[in-house]
Amino acid sequence: MRPVRRQGRPPPGPLTTDELRAALGDPVLDPELLQRALTHRSFAYENGQIPTNERLEFLGDSVLGVVVTETLYRAHPDFSEGRLAKLRAAVVNARALAEVARQIELGQHIMLGRGEETTGGRDKASILSDTVEAVIGAIHLSGGIDEAAKVVHRLFDPVMEAAASMGAGLDWKTSLQELSADLGLGVPEYLIEDDGPDHMKTFVARVRVGEQVLGNGTGRSKKEAEQGAAETAYREIKAAQSAARSVTEPVTEPAAEQPAAEQAPADA
Repeated sequence: MRPVRRQGRPPPGPLTTDELRAALGDPVLDPELLQRALTHRSFAYENGQIPTNERLEFLGDSVLGVVVTETLYRAHPDFSEGRLAKLRAAVVNARALAEVARQIELGQHIMLGRGEETTGGRDKASILSDTVEAVIGAIHLSGGIDEAAKVVHRLFDPVMEAAASMGAGLDWKTSLQELSADLGLGVPEYLIEDDGPDHMKTFVARVRVGEQVLGNGTGRSKKEAEQGAAETAYREIKAAQSAARSVTEPVTEPAAEQPAAEQAPADA
């Protein structure tokens, strides 16, 4: 008896992506490359191993990095190499890319397999960030580096401007360690767990400061998860400090209004 092959969904037809194109600034973008950029591997697996967006993601990651790096280099001539590196990391990490993707509602256009669809794949930071890079790669192949740079600036200039004023957010782990030392709480301790197969691992980090676990974070790498946990803990400590100050500050009653002095009648 011949085995019955389970039929997946038919390969996708032309996509209606007018809103997405508009959000990208209507760049030069080949429809087939856009379709591939939006094809997650889970969808490809269920539909006869059609091409996925992974190669475009690889290309787009480099294009995004070059454009962001040059922009930061020109915008901040007084920044050291180390500070520029931290600034770039704050702009092109998975969390920042996923937020950009949410702003243009990219998730609703991604083609996902049933499993990813049912587990909330359209809003997963890893899938969203990968797809942003794949779309940038598709634009680069369609219209060249200048066309891709226009889209990168459209999407990421606000992120770069915000990152330049982030301060502690450029490196949450370092900022948390400095804050913890100032408060006499010792060195933060990170506890890492991972979940999922080797090619799709998700890392979960918890950070203990003193005797308390103050932050949790998730990410596609240990570093990303630890940065997320450090950010949560840093904000938690700062919020506690702010609350303590508001309790200890004396409350001053507003001064009572003094009655106006009676004026002597003017001489006739």
